[in-house]
Amino acid sequence: MMENNIKYILNAVVTGLTTVEEAFEQLKILPYENIGFACLDHHRKVRTGQSEVVFCQGKETEHIITIIQHLSVHNSNVLATRLDSQKAEHILMHFPGAQYDPIARSLILHPLSEPILKGQILIITAGTADLPVAQEAWLTARYLGHESEILLDVGVSGIHRLLNNHHLLEKAEVIIVVAGMEGALASVVGGLVEQPVIAVPTSVGYGAHFQGLAPLLSMLNSCASGVGIVNIDNGYGAASLASAIVRRLPANR
Repeated sequence: MMENNIKYILNAVVTGLTTVEEAFEQLKILPYENIGFACLDHHRKVRTGQSEVVFCQGKETEHIITIIQHLSVHNSNVLATRLDSQKAEHILMHFPGAQYDPIARSLILHPLSEPILKGQILIITAGTADLPVAQEAWLTARYLGHESEILLDVGVSGIHRLLNNHHLLEKAEVIIVVAGMEGALASVVGGLVEQPVIAVPTSVGYGAHFQGLAPLLSMLNSCASGVGIVNIDNGYGAASLASAIVRRLPANR
């Protein structure tokens, strides 16, 4: 059915029944591949600018391997997130060219050797304990073709550490702030810069922190302008949003 739909659209272009632009709009929703336990969206990059990513948490190892194999047919690069080291060890045996980052718990098949898009994404952590989430964001940004840098451990308990690195904030197109505890760093950064700030609450903190709920609420109630928030520990989502912003820059159009 999928093949017939594509042929119909292409024939309509050839015969003049539809324009190239109209055909492109129709093809943007096609196709997906049903492999039984998953339906793989191969045209996601056409629609959104970002290919489908494999979220590994809760998936069987063999399923992950099969999904990566099928995605790699249509994509030169594949990202798998929330992949624990035990599963990764087995998966790497099937993809010797892949790279696994145990801190980010992410795997990249055929990583890019250098950025392909203009504009830097800066990732800031309030503390070293926030590094796994920040590393996921950094790896995702690199996978998507961006120049990215991480500024570590510059939380509000020693704000001079952030101020001493203000030059890094100024040259970034988008800033991702990763913070646990009370999550105040996002508001501080939002009050210092004109760039969009994407705040990521983390599940790092003591009991009343409620596994990330406290910084999430703090960030949602930020009085700084230009601050948006993603879900708890969602480094991938933050980088994905940052990428969507940077890709709209004139230099990348």
